[in-house]
Amino acid sequence: MIPRTLFSHEHEQFRESVRKFFEQEAVPFHAQWEKDGHIDRALWNKAGEAGMLCSHIPEEYGGMSADFLYSAVVIEEQSRLGLSGVGFSLHSDIVAPYILHYGSEEQKHKYLPKLVSGELVTAIAMTEPGTGSDLQGVKTTAVLDGDEYVINGSKTFITNGFLADLVIVVAKTDAKAGAKGISLFLVEANTPGFAKGKRLEKVGMKAQDTSELFFQDVRVPKENLLGKEGMGFVYLMQELPQERLTVGLLAISSAEAALEWTKDYTRERKAFGRPVADFQNTRFKLAEMATEIQIGRVFVDRCLELHLQKKLDVPTAAMLKYWSTDLQCKVIDECVQLHGGYGYMLEYPIARAWADSRVQRIYAGTNEIMKEIISRAL
Repeated sequence: MIPRTLFSHEHEQFRESVRKFFEQEAVPFHAQWEKDGHIDRALWNKAGEAGMLCSHIPEEYGGMSADFLYSAVVIEEQSRLGLSGVGFSLHSDIVAPYILHYGSEEQKHKYLPKLVSGELVTAIAMTEPGTGSDLQGVKTTAVLDGDEYVINGSKTFITNGFLADLVIVVAKTDAKAGAKGISLFLVEANTPGFAKGKRLEKVGMKAQDTSELFFQDVRVPKENLLGKEGMGFVYLMQELPQERLTVGLLAISSAEAALEWTKDYTRERKAFGRPVADFQNTRFKLAEMATEIQIGRVFVDRCLELHLQKKLDVPTAAMLKYWSTDLQCKVIDECVQLHGGYGYMLEYPIARAWADSRVQRIYAGTNEIMKEIISRAL
């Protein structure tokens, strides 16, 4: 296999500590969290203490000023262990950058240290019941009334929504301006008029708290506007490459884990008096998957390298997101097949990974939208 050269000795030391953290603090409890519909809130505080949240945040706001590879390590180790309920990456790598890049100094000092420590859990509320990937079509409104904005609307499929203490809300401040009428707002969970709906029952990722959110005459001070009014769509587009990179990292790491589980299973499981791994079909399938995963890993690492150089553009990130998640679903489906009937049993990690993987082709922009983005750039 091609060695990975991006990660330094310090990164790999961090990887060991992250793996031990997850093995001790998450793996033994994840099955129960899947029944509960959310992870233990205390895990966020423990992760903060371990330096696993928002490590890229500058030291002046409580972070470690680390490069994105530290975030990549957390994503990869979480994915390899099948911990689909842990929403750290959305918090650290999607929500926190919005505050860091577009927030006022007051907002950054108020919120970022608490994101780093795990004192605050965050979410971003984009999707609505009637919009899906069409961010320009949001119906939630924010109307300026004196020194406050009044927010009305609803959101759905919001990751970390149930446990969230702070939510970035995408809303229309000018209904007639299209994309230029979208703004972002910081809304704390205890704000009057803000309500969390039921935890949504999903096919997979059952331990990840995904909720509906409702806003009825929610009043927030003008100071809670994130960045400039009308710039929300631009901000969303600027941050999407990193979001789609995180999805690609998760996809390839998940495929790698599935292959390892399947290699072990086919060596141990016997059919017709010999290990399943002895059959040519099994060996060829494993060879095909190993090759395709290696190709995917090289592409992911190249995108990581580009991102570190601030050169990962929107079309390339879209290529990564669609191709890696298609590969993830293809590999895991093949692995289920090689497990036979046991591959369909939830007691086996491959079955849970199969259910967890399907949404990867939908969120962060559907893969059909990714192809549209790529085609426009050709």
